[in-house]
Amino acid sequence: MSTDEAGLGLREVGPGVLELTWPEGAVLSPDAVNRLVGRAFADGARRVEAEVPVGDRETRVALQRAGLRPEGLARGRRMSSAGTPVDVTRLARLAEDPEPGTRASFLAMLNATLPRTRVIAQGLIRDDRGRVLLCELTYKSDWDLPGGVVDPHEPPWAALRREVREELGLDLPPGSLLAVNWMPPYRQWDDAVHFVFDLGVVPDVLERAVLDRRELAGVHWVEPADADQRMAPYAVRHLTSILASDSRSGPLVLEDGSLPEADVT
Repeated sequence: MSTDEAGLGLREVGPGVLELTWPEGAVLSPDAVNRLVGRAFADGARRVEAEVPVGDRETRVALQRAGLRPEGLARGRRMSSAGTPVDVTRLARLAEDPEPGTRASFLAMLNATLPRTRVIAQGLIRDDRGRVLLCELTYKSDWDLPGGVVDPHEPPWAALRREVREELGLDLPPGSLLAVNWMPPYRQWDDAVHFVFDLGVVPDVLERAVLDRRELAGVHWVEPADADQRMAPYAVRHLTSILASDSRSGPLVLEDGSLPEADVT
């Protein structure tokens, strides 16, 4: 372990990996951190990391200005002086990362620090009687529209086509976008943006489907009026809004499944 005159130090935690240390209550200088990290890389280190209690914004910002990017939250990683668990933010800088103060470093830091929202893509499949296809899922009691969570760097329409292919064994190219729905936090989930596409009228989907039994216990045609007996309340709201709309006027913009108050006519 090495330290400078201000008490800022480094200790080895793995091959080529060093952790920043500093006295409790110290005010970190981004320039001092940058100099120390630069010397560590010159001496052969490949990664310098740090842990900052979630509420210590001043220290986190100082480390970010020295080029350390937030990598995530470690719950209960430390103990406070009162003996209670403390969540920390893990930050790190790699030897090949752009030098702090450059445009490349600024853009990389923005990408690491700006909020991210979960994206969900689902599809509306109907039969020639106007019934809606709902999936009976293996991991929750509520039924839902076919679809799922969009992977990183994946377009929502491509995610829906992938999910339908994987779970129903069908290739149904998504049609028009029916709704974009902002969903607030629900139970253990944070907020999400939800895209619903038209997958068309497919009367023989039950006969053609080859289900992934790890995900689906079954698929069923359900009368829209009976959806509230099978779906979660938030899902009923957005399905009801979609079915009541005129798709020729373009996709709906919904908030928690309903038209925002200012848009209600």
